[in-house]
Amino acid sequence: MSHAALGQPELRSLPFVRVPWSCSCRLRQDVHSFRDGPPHPKAHGSPPSRTMTTEKLIPALAETHHAPPRRDLSFYLVLFVAVVPIWSVVPLSWGFVVYALRYGIVWTFSWRGWCLFALALSEVFFSVYHYNLTSFISGPSPNSHGNLHELRAVFQRVLQAGLASLPEEGFDEETLDVDRPGSPAESVTSLEFDDPRAVDFRIYLRTWFGKVPWSSIRRHEMFAWLYWAIFNAPFAGIEKVSQPERKALHEVIEFLEFRAGCKIPEGSNAAASPLLLTLDPVNVAWRPLVWYAAVTISNALIRRRFRTKWGAKIGTYKELEYVLRIPPTWDALTGPRPVVFMHGLGLGLTQYRRFIEHIFVALPDHPILVPLLPHVSQEILHPRYLKPMGRKELSECLAGLIADLGWADLDVPSPETSDSEDKDVPDKASSKVPKGVTMLSHSNGSFGHAWLLKAYPKMVTRSCFVDPVTFCSWEGDLCYNFIYRPCTNGLHLIVKYFVGTELGVANFLQRHFDWSANCLWYEEIPNARNPKKTMFVLGGNDAIIDANRVKRYLTSHGVRKGLYFDPDGRHGAALLTCSPYHNDILRWLRDEN
Repeated sequence: MSHAALGQPELRSLPFVRVPWSCSCRLRQDVHSFRDGPPHPKAHGSPPSRTMTTEKLIPALAETHHAPPRRDLSFYLVLFVAVVPIWSVVPLSWGFVVYALRYGIVWTFSWRGWCLFALALSEVFFSVYHYNLTSFISGPSPNSHGNLHELRAVFQRVLQAGLASLPEEGFDEETLDVDRPGSPAESVTSLEFDDPRAVDFRIYLRTWFGKVPWSSIRRHEMFAWLYWAIFNAPFAGIEKVSQPERKALHEVIEFLEFRAGCKIPEGSNAAASPLLLTLDPVNVAWRPLVWYAAVTISNALIRRRFRTKWGAKIGTYKELEYVLRIPPTWDALTGPRPVVFMHGLGLGLTQYRRFIEHIFVALPDHPILVPLLPHVSQEILHPRYLKPMGRKELSECLAGLIADLGWADLDVPSPETSDSEDKDVPDKASSKVPKGVTMLSHSNGSFGHAWLLKAYPKMVTRSCFVDPVTFCSWEGDLCYNFIYRPCTNGLHLIVKYFVGTELGVANFLQRHFDWSANCLWYEEIPNARNPKKTMFVLGGNDAIIDANRVKRYLTSHGVRKGLYFDPDGRHGAALLTCSPYHNDILRWLRDEN
């Protein structure tokens, strides 16, 4: 079916789209990446008029073919120096054991040979165990579809995102009259094909289809993606689904077409297959027993170090393991508010030890709580390694633990609300023990942070998001970059092999990922525009999330002073002492007032 038949212009005759300045996006050198906000007016002399009559030309980027760049030298350095040596331990162990047994030379070994044979044999047995675990998680996702009413509301919110004509550089926090700039009050009406909001929507939605040209996406593939997003199940065809499901699909795709500014052609195109994260085959790369042993021993030693050097306690609350340090002189009535740190994917305490100790040093008078997440820490012997806590369980455990510690109340609402961010309302109970915690999260830890905010917003009085993956996660960059993107440089390969394809991480992301629960919206963050209450830290060179999109989303909703953006920062760099924002994070945690 042609585009003319669909009531939209032929793409071949539409090489450019006129976009108003207020909605335009700056092009990068790699023209396929439609990701940055507009150039700052200061970079062009006198600021241009931000009216609908001020226009600039950009290519029709929704139709560009995405071709990943060629692999650079760093890719091969990481491949041969780091990945191949670790990956080859398993096949070499198999070869050595088979050769020694096949030719009987095992009986001629000295004690050193026997030790080497024992290590190789243990790797062989472990590889079989690892293969069985991989087969176990390769089955259907245990997640059932969520509440249809909630999912409909989430889809409505996704379609409303970006509809309001908001200045991308944000509002003036000092003179802002409205409580919620850019709140989800826009109606989802049919947009024109060349409306910049429709162009932007088509550009980021095609990420869920491998970044193919928008015109190649057909209705069957769009139904398949929507069916997965709503029901977490494979799509067999529109005629084979139940009547209520068919009604829901038609309702959502109608609004989606309104938002995209065009009809989606009938038919099917296998070249534009959607990314179905929890249904696609699990991508797991083996790693040797010695790797897991090293990680387990390292994390155990760090637990001991925290106990002996910092006086921390390692405890468990309803299967949620945690590190807790409460200064002996801390007073609940007059002392500073406790800090809860949610770590991200990787090696657990081994990866975050230095930053946690920096918190201990910078905040000697603050209670510090660090929930441990073994399913994303490569702790293969932990009983919850392949049983990650979901939204409900983790938020309830966190809230229960915080309440048991006396830091917040489960049933007594906090006097703060998300609409009181710019006002200090006197509290009759101000003479009582203050309640609430400061929540700090990094990367994947922002999911747990978001879950607690959604379920128990009164418990969190201050929030700091570092490299958050919970914002704009509906746009698909997170899933694409972490799971599906071809590796073209050393950093991509490190993220892919050492984290993304690890058994526990793959199980969490590819079988337990709940995209609707993981999305956090601006209006769900208490005091989002108050820089004393909320802090956002982003890096412009983040290889996992599109930090420029997240920045644009936050600034368009009035977040300015609380946003720290390092144009050259990489994912996780803010936690290192070399980062310009490392000390800012610690200072923000310390200076509550």
